[in-house]
Amino acid sequence: MTRGYHEPVLVAEIQELLVRMPGLYVDGTLGGGGHSLAILKELQRKGYGASSLLIGIDQDECALTAAREKLNPFGEGVVEVKGNFSQIAEIVGRVCGQRSIEASAVGILLDLGVSSAQIDTPERGFSYSHHGPLDMRMDSGSSTSAADVVNAMSQRELASLFFRYGEEPRSRSIARDILDYREKHGPLSRTEELAGIIRKGERRPDRAIKTLSRVFQALRIEVNHELEVLRLALNEAVSLLCPEGRLAVISYHSLEDRMVKAFFADKSRSDWGPKGVGLREPLVKAGYRVVTRKAVSAGEREVSLNPRARSARLRVLEKLDEGE
Repeated sequence: MTRGYHEPVLVAEIQELLVRMPGLYVDGTLGGGGHSLAILKELQRKGYGASSLLIGIDQDECALTAAREKLNPFGEGVVEVKGNFSQIAEIVGRVCGQRSIEASAVGILLDLGVSSAQIDTPERGFSYSHHGPLDMRMDSGSSTSAADVVNAMSQRELASLFFRYGEEPRSRSIARDILDYREKHGPLSRTEELAGIIRKGERRPDRAIKTLSRVFQALRIEVNHELEVLRLALNEAVSLLCPEGRLAVISYHSLEDRMVKAFFADKSRSDWGPKGVGLREPLVKAGYRVVTRKAVSAGEREVSLNPRARSARLRVLEKLDEGE
């Protein structure tokens, strides 16, 4: 039995900005299949279903099981693959090779972050709100858990981790408290142990939730190498786009959003040579354009129905036709 997955965010915006022609679509972060379902329905509504294929990728076997149940009515129009989206080009190339079609995508979606199903499963160890093993691995078959990180790092390394990936202002004192706990009680193994250390050291209880969120976020990013994986995925995803094809990315925290924004800006920037040289044409024209001048956020109605949408930020990049 699969646990319920969260409602996908910014569905109408994804349908409008991404589903514009028939062809190959890729959902690099399949999750429970909510966004993929919306894309497939929009393809059918516009009459593109019979001439389109959607490839869904996820490293979580539970997510794949849930998605297969949801997307089963679309038959051979969808293929679910276990894998990490940092290998999106290899996975798409392999599936397209099996189908004897070109690995050239008209739409790619990356919905970043951890799913509600993962957070709400205590044994996955993602949440400070549930008692469970200090795990946080999105792929349960990988080797390093959050407990391994917390127990192996020095005080200085932990402080750096919490500040770099969690932007936590109390990173040094939290790291010191963890080392004190390890010396007195031995290695940490449970989410409630880490949460207890953080709550005990927080002078203002009203700030505890934000502090817990930042520390758990930092550990999750480290365990799953999320920012490095995102960097690889962005580069691989744009390499798959056909002319006028689009890459849509939904992020949920500032580190991811800044990375996506900077990547899109770099890809859409023409090379005008050294400053002061009055060129009429750029040395190299940009191969992409940013579709969303500002990040797209959920409206009040969606946030009221789906609180997870509050922090979601959508950015879209389009590959230019060579003739433009």
